[in-house]
Amino acid sequence: MPTVSTVNLTAPLLLLLLWATHPTMATNWLSLARLPRSRPVFGAAPCARLRGLTPGQVGVCRARGEVMESVRKAAEMVIEECQHQFRNRRWNCSTTPRGINVFGRVMNQGTREAAFVHALSSAAVAVAVTRACTRGELERCGCDRKVRGVSPEGFQWSGCSDNLSYGVAFSQTFVDEPERAKGLSAGRPLMNLHNNEAGRKAILHNMQVECKCHGVSGSCELRTCWKVMPPFRRVGVVLKERFDGATEVRLTRIGSRTAMLPRDPQVKPPAARDLLYLAPSPDFCHLDLENGIPGTAGRRCNGTSRLAPDGCELVCCGPGYRAGRAEVVQRCSCKFSWCCSVRCQQCKNTVTIHTCSV
Repeated sequence: MPTVSTVNLTAPLLLLLLWATHPTMATNWLSLARLPRSRPVFGAAPCARLRGLTPGQVGVCRARGEVMESVRKAAEMVIEECQHQFRNRRWNCSTTPRGINVFGRVMNQGTREAAFVHALSSAAVAVAVTRACTRGELERCGCDRKVRGVSPEGFQWSGCSDNLSYGVAFSQTFVDEPERAKGLSAGRPLMNLHNNEAGRKAILHNMQVECKCHGVSGSCELRTCWKVMPPFRRVGVVLKERFDGATEVRLTRIGSRTAMLPRDPQVKPPAARDLLYLAPSPDFCHLDLENGIPGTAGRRCNGTSRLAPDGCELVCCGPGYRAGRAEVVQRCSCKFSWCCSVRCQQCKNTVTIHTCSV
């Protein structure tokens, strides 16, 4: 389970109720990460009791129950990776303390943060399901046997290639279902579907090849290779870069269809791999419990940097930060011990830390 950072609560219980009863959003299935491991997430009765799922997703759960454990794992992956990628930003993927709305109402506002979470979520489901296929954990899929023959580089395709097509297809069925149920003429479903697909493309365009050499004395007279997905951390890095370069769009009618075009006519139309958003983000500076925004008070920041994203002036929304001294215990005087361990002493050091004051 990932470590889930929570919003510090000083507000009345009423605001917690607002979180818990907020209308269903397409990312509410991420609340599966909150369930204890002992609780089943498939079967007719358990599927119906999963509060974060839409009716269509409940149907998917009932029809393809063996995949739902992978979906739970994907929800954990999303929270962990989001918090890693944004650990030094004002918005650091803080989660609400309970309920099905894991990241708060900011996910319902069409912001670039919502765009990132949608892309990461669709990618996580594709990755988690594909991994389960490769490991032989699912009856309906296994290795991708279509990758066969000799490559243009001269090596033999063999081994167990990741069956990404199966994982992507399930991600489209499960993650996209809430958007398709709403219809494709409104802005948010179009935005979410585009970003969902961008997340899956971040995997597809970063597939890797692993090989094994065969020959006398380790020579590489013959190489057999197979395709594998990139590490999920790499997918997170790619989508974080897309987040930083995301395009704000507006809805436009072109004939009988609705299209999303850049709000700034000087900006080139976004590609399929780019992230899109419809609304500007809040500043995330101040506590806003109703929307699940913890503010930056008490956050650690980098007092030696002014321009970096983790610099105190950016994280703390201005000069409102303070310096303090703290004693930390660190490993030191490490020595290699034959064979085969490293032994270290524990040293106490006093360091300067900076925290946001408002």
